[in-house]
Amino acid sequence: MEGKLETMKNLLGISEEGQEPLLEFALQAAEETAKNYCNLEEIPEGLEHTVVRMAMDLYRNEQFGDSTVPMAVKSISEGDTSTSFGTIESSGYAQTLLKDYQKQLNRYRKVRF
Repeated sequence: MEGKLETMKNLLGISEEGQEPLLEFALQAAEETAKNYCNLEEIPEGLEHTVVRMAMDLYRNEQFGDSTVPMAVKSISEGDTSTSFGTIESSGYAQTLLKDYQKQLNRYRKVRF
């Protein structure tokens, strides 16, 4: 995992050590997602780059390490300009992550009976 972690840091442009636990968590979550979806015990060599890309997407979109609740625009009015914001109420990016990588993962997926 050390090599994957360094790859993630380089690709994300992260140099400080304080982000390593967050990057490790994203990487472990991506590996777990891929293993569970493909019914594998280990990540094959052909999926390593895919798992790194998945982890980078998780890290960027889930905003690990940020304790504030993400805000989104709830409504916009044009007359006399009014904009209201509220918290994002979503099921989380992690649940939609497979849709982006399903094509690559399907090549390694094993059928479980």
